[in-house]
Amino acid sequence: MLAIFRPALAILALMTLLTGVAYPLAITGVAQVAMPVRANGSLIEQGGTVIGSVLIGQDFTSPGYFHPRPSAVGYDAASAGASNLGPTSAELLVTVEERAEAWRRETGESDVPLDAVTASASGLDPDISPENARVQAVRVAEARGAPRDEIVRIVEAATTGPWLGIFGPAHVNVLEANLAVDAAFPGGVE
Repeated sequence: MLAIFRPALAILALMTLLTGVAYPLAITGVAQVAMPVRANGSLIEQGGTVIGSVLIGQDFTSPGYFHPRPSAVGYDAASAGASNLGPTSAELLVTVEERAEAWRRETGESDVPLDAVTASASGLDPDISPENARVQAVRVAEARGAPRDEIVRIVEAATTGPWLGIFGPAHVNVLEANLAVDAAFPGGVE
């Protein structure tokens, strides 16, 4: 019996070392050399303190900041996920309508961008659509006492087009846009 188990255990140990230790270490090493910022979570620091990641959405609620997409998990990266409510769910329809009404009250706009009222699959999407950001620019400019055109210019500068020009929609990273607004118009935010 030992003659049968010995080769199996040896293969198990070898494959565990290769695929569970050596391969992950090699990939981590390559990533650290080839793209260290991404390999370490694309963190943004200010004054030596990490203030966020361009990959994970944060809850900005002040009128002087761009607001992210709604989150089904309360912007908690430890419990990332969706609401798992389907398009025929009465609960989802009520939630979306409530968010749309809040959006209309806040912005005065009747057309509501889809990403302003629906959460992403992860609940932590760091990006919003350029349309969403342009409408929010009015509120941000008013709260900051800044010219609307300047805030719109920041939105345009923060807009990233589709990957390779064809994959995915254009988007605005909320954290980067808010940092650009802070740099251009410091203060005036609650």
